[in-house]
Amino acid sequence: MASMLEFRTPGYNPYAVKYSPYYDSRLAVATAANYGIVGNGRLFCLGLSAAGVQCEKTFETNDAQYDLAWSEINENQLIVACGDGSIKLFDLGVENFPVMNFHEHKRETFSVCWNPVTKDSFISSSWDGTVKVWSPTRNASIKTLPIGCCTYSTSYCPSNPALISAVSGDSSLRIFDLRTPVSSKYHLTNVIPVHAPATGGQGYSRLVDGQIYSGTVPNEVLTHDWNKYNDTVIATAGVDKVIRTFDIRNPAGGPLALMTGHEYAVRRVAWSPHASDILVSASYDMSVRVWTDGSTMPQHVQPPVPSGRQPDTVRAGTQLGLMNRHTEFVTGVDWCLFGAGGWCASAGWDERVLLWDAASLLRG
Repeated sequence: MASMLEFRTPGYNPYAVKYSPYYDSRLAVATAANYGIVGNGRLFCLGLSAAGVQCEKTFETNDAQYDLAWSEINENQLIVACGDGSIKLFDLGVENFPVMNFHEHKRETFSVCWNPVTKDSFISSSWDGTVKVWSPTRNASIKTLPIGCCTYSTSYCPSNPALISAVSGDSSLRIFDLRTPVSSKYHLTNVIPVHAPATGGQGYSRLVDGQIYSGTVPNEVLTHDWNKYNDTVIATAGVDKVIRTFDIRNPAGGPLALMTGHEYAVRRVAWSPHASDILVSASYDMSVRVWTDGSTMPQHVQPPVPSGRQPDTVRAGTQLGLMNRHTEFVTGVDWCLFGAGGWCASAGWDERVLLWDAASLLRG
């Protein structure tokens, strides 16, 4: 690969990396000592210059850091998810200590996401089986959404501030709509069984080679992300190594596309902000892979079934590139929002953050 920058986090193992939504030259890395098993955490705020990647500021926490999100209303602020169940808001203009501390989760906070539309709230998910909605101006949460099992990832819809998604250890993708009455479901509108076959329509789906897609054994879902151009499509991945895309308008329809190739669990997926069909994945197999979900490619026409009604076809996504410079689990990956499109940052337990041009992979 022609273009690659590197930053080391000695003594700390990264869990997440995020580009700033304001600057193409700023990013942050959430890390943990001793692989997050025991010890403190350190937030690295990095800047890009002619001299390479430089550390501009660090913030210490008493427990491991598992995720982070930049503020959408203040370019100098970001939140960090911590192993003690807390969420801390740091300001680059304030030394050493957080400006706000949010602590209601009973177990590790594993994911945070800032509302990209209204920009006045953020959400967190925890191993205690809940998703919480917060305001950066108050210590107490605004709302709690119960999941019931270990919740690894939560996110806002990129175009609708009322839609919240979450994936968890029970093999499910859940969609909450805050516009609905609380009722007995606490705003829950859809539960999509990630590893199940289609149960609506024809009752089954076909793979592109004509075989019947019968689903797989349920496994923990570790990560998900909303498509930035089609706000009804979500990609999920986890322990079974397969990346799947779903249309939340058809929760019983099974997956739209399958992407296979990783050799171990997929820890993070992220849709490209520059193309509707491109996404990147980070895995415990020490690789980062770039994919197309096949949505912009011509579709193979299936022969008709005896009933005359055509079942849904599960597309086969295609791997476009492979970045294998990491030497340990890759736990974080993110796209830069700016420029011609294609720059990614990845972080892994090898104590390294790598910045590289995904477009160079696509060019071969």
